[in-house]
Amino acid sequence: MYSPILLYTAILRYTFLYLARAVDPNRNPFNPGAGVMPPELAGRYDALEGAILTLNRIRRGRYERSFVYTGLRGVGKTVLLREIRNKARAMGYQANMLEARDGQRLADLLIPAIRSALLEIDRASRTVEAVKRSLRVLRSFMGSIEIDAGAISVSLDVDPEPGKADSGNLEQDIADLLLSVGEAAKAAGKPVSILIDEMQYLAKEDLASLFRGIHAVNQEELPLVFFGAGLPQLAGQSGEAKSYAERLFEFIPLDHLSEEDTYAAIRGPVESELATITDEALAEVFTHTRGYPYFLQEWGYNAWNLADFDGITLDAARRATARSIAKLDGSFFRVRFDRLTPSEREYMRHLADLGEGPQRTSDVAARAQKTVRSLGTIRDSLIKKGMIFSPEHGLVAFTVPLFDAFMHRVMPG
Repeated sequence: MYSPILLYTAILRYTFLYLARAVDPNRNPFNPGAGVMPPELAGRYDALEGAILTLNRIRRGRYERSFVYTGLRGVGKTVLLREIRNKARAMGYQANMLEARDGQRLADLLIPAIRSALLEIDRASRTVEAVKRSLRVLRSFMGSIEIDAGAISVSLDVDPEPGKADSGNLEQDIADLLLSVGEAAKAAGKPVSILIDEMQYLAKEDLASLFRGIHAVNQEELPLVFFGAGLPQLAGQSGEAKSYAERLFEFIPLDHLSEEDTYAAIRGPVESELATITDEALAEVFTHTRGYPYFLQEWGYNAWNLADFDGITLDAARRATARSIAKLDGSFFRVRFDRLTPSEREYMRHLADLGEGPQRTSDVAARAQKTVRSLGTIRDSLIKKGMIFSPEHGLVAFTVPLFDAFMHRVMPG
């Protein structure tokens, strides 16, 4: 028979363990969410270090190519851009991160950001004429284009700068504008960084104008640096917009993480909270996420909440797989699926039948029992919606990892 003292001691011990347990949901280190910084940036440190080197060199008046990151949904492009923006600001840059939208013009995207950057520099320097001149150039640019009142609402209480950014030729005017910003940044000793996410939505004319402007800035070695990100087709779009794009930017493809980096992305945050995870559990997560960063956060989050006093075991990881797939089907995958027309869904289902990787358009057409030409409009619409991309002529692939498995679940016929 247990003594009252021993029983009381045991109760206190287990109560303490419960209250201080390492897998407390309130201490869950994982952050599933679009563009949300993960607790561990595994597999992306090389890309970040390259960006930091560029920022340092540009700040010192040296030339360095800008970066454009490409990859599928959920590989961490937005997270990387946000971290680069934060690093840039810590170095003294006036850094603005923008997100392009389908059908949005480059001018509507740039005007508010450049206005904000110049006004911040003007407040800090006040007497620098180059900054005030750049504000006048911006005013000229605003007067030379038809501003979409529904997209932006800006005003600038300065006179235009005659003969600058007012020709009506978008390439020339964007170049004039960016050159004036770079000159203002140099005169004020305040470097500028422009970051644009979802660049695949920019029209060919807008990409060409942006590249022409960045090229002009580079030739003058001005302290303005650009970072961009977009879906895999962006590299091809860039080459079509300007033949020198591959010399102007360093295109960095971001893919899924290796098994080693996947383990680091999960084990590091778990152990930082004094919890444990077994190798078997890590293998389960890697198998089902295939190392895609967004999915790692979802699996890690659910595995933590399903763990017990023994930490994250294989059983917890398996239950996390079931919960994660259900959550993704109801949100991450579903919102994309709901944007599709019935014919687009059929195309996606035929593509899913062929597997995850790039597939020949002729094979998709064969499964649909139609011709490649007859499916051209549907294929182009899916590319425009960002659901698929063409890595090379005659091939298509999903832009969202694991979407093939979802298509089989949502359209099982």
